Amino acid sequence: MEEFRSFYESHPRFHVAIDCVVFGFKDNELKILIQQRNFEPFQGVWSLMGGFVRENEDIDEAATRVCNELTGLKDVYMRQVGAYGKVDRDPGARVVSIAYCVLIDIDRYNEQLNMINNSYWENINTLPEMFFDHKDMIRDALKLLQRKVSREPVGFNLLPPLFTLTQLQTLHEAILGEKMDKRNFRKRVGDMNFIEKTGMVDKASSRKGAFLYRFNSKEYRRNPEFKL
Repeated sequence: MEEFRSFYESHPRFHVAIDCVVFGFKDNELKILIQQRNFEPFQGVWSLMGGFVRENEDIDEAATRVCNELTGLKDVYMRQVGAYGKVDRDPGARVVSIAYCVLIDIDRYNEQLNMINNSYWENINTLPEMFFDHKDMIRDALKLLQRKVSREPVGFNLLPPLFTLTQLQTLHEAILGEKMDKRNFRKRVGDMNFIEKTGMVDKASSRKGAFLYRFNSKEYRRNPEFKL
């Protein structure tokens, strides 16, 4: 046992952190939750939000806890993006960070947390200068989301339970950064019986109104083929 202890003690110790790239969708814009740091180092600089892994946590448990502390939400979509460990990435200490892509419905987000965390939602295309390698994390998380959104039903995590087809198409366009043909998009939606048309109409966006749809996860699991 003493040999094990001396082996580990002969190697340097450093911090492991979690950084959350929290995506939201509002007013036809893909947004990122960022904060203006109210602590050193680099107080006042914009950054992602995160926290350190505790000794009794694995990294997924830490990510779940940190995300809940930042958003007030549980059971949200989270996927690991990657590890970031340049020697000088954090001037405060030697820190290796694990980034997670998080997708939430902004309407479920507790706005009071913005005041607590000194945070706000920013359009992904107009992000300010940011601390450390956080823009690298955002870039990689967006690439992950872009790879998944056309092949897996991940985009519904960014929408309310009831949505219009225009909202769904606009979301995909915001993620992919390109326009999509309306007729082809709606044809593909029509081929998937797990995107269900309801009898309800949204009249907020136009006088005529638009039918509301919902994603049926149970039906999707029966035939998990997704392509938008």
